[in-house]
Amino acid sequence: MKNVLVPTDFSENSIRALKYAEVIFSEMECNFYLLYVGTLLDTKNDAESFQETTGEPSENTKTRLTNLVKQSRKHSTEANHFFFALHEYGFLIPTIRKHIEEQDIDLIVMGTKGVSGLKEKVLGSNAGDVITKVQCNTLVVPIDVELSKPREIAFPTDFNIFYSLRILRPMEEMIGLGKSKFRVMNALKEGDSLNEEQEKNKEYLLDFLEDTFPETHSFHTITNQKVKAAIQCFVESRDIDMMIMVAKNLNFIQQILFDTIVEQISFHTKIPFYVIHE
Repeated sequence: MKNVLVPTDFSENSIRALKYAEVIFSEMECNFYLLYVGTLLDTKNDAESFQETTGEPSENTKTRLTNLVKQSRKHSTEANHFFFALHEYGFLIPTIRKHIEEQDIDLIVMGTKGVSGLKEKVLGSNAGDVITKVQCNTLVVPIDVELSKPREIAFPTDFNIFYSLRILRPMEEMIGLGKSKFRVMNALKEGDSLNEEQEKNKEYLLDFLEDTFPETHSFHTITNQKVKAAIQCFVESRDIDMMIMVAKNLNFIQQILFDTIVEQISFHTKIPFYVIHE
């Protein structure tokens, strides 16, 4: 049984993220915990729930969450998917940490909004905070994602970290869900080469993939390009529909998700990011 936590604010992008998770885990038995974290303002609004224009009672957040769970159960085509409501007031990160422990959560699935300005970051603040402050594997799903299992997965890396089984097993599971092709991609400046430690890490990863997915993986090195430009080119040329990264590899996380503004990168609107924690 896989336990999946889906923070929601009832927005289209958070509901889209839930639907995406249902699709990719269609063959797995899953508990989906839909979590709404309200603020102090919500407590007042929920207690005094009414519509200013008519004076009639309005739907408070607890009711909306209950209805979302009911709709999810009704429209789910998988008999092995179960849905539960978690409603709480407080701060997002501590509340998520609490439920990860209480519900034995394996994965967080978060939706990201579309962007309205060229200078906006690829990730919103909530998704960014979850990735960096919560030690749990997180799947970040953009609103324009295609509702299908990934066929081509990219793994951009600089080979600066050791790939332990706690990294490789979730990677293996995600590749297996859609019987995906797995593309390991490294960007090097012209004239640079991997050092001894990087070569060892690369060989270990290669050995694992040879044993696990001998015919569906490949290694790619792109030279003489900046990392962001190299990844952008690679994603577009290969029709990549998911990207896997390791939270420990802060160099790539920062360059791709946090130091990157929208005008420099375009695949953020349709490519989910799967961030693995050790």
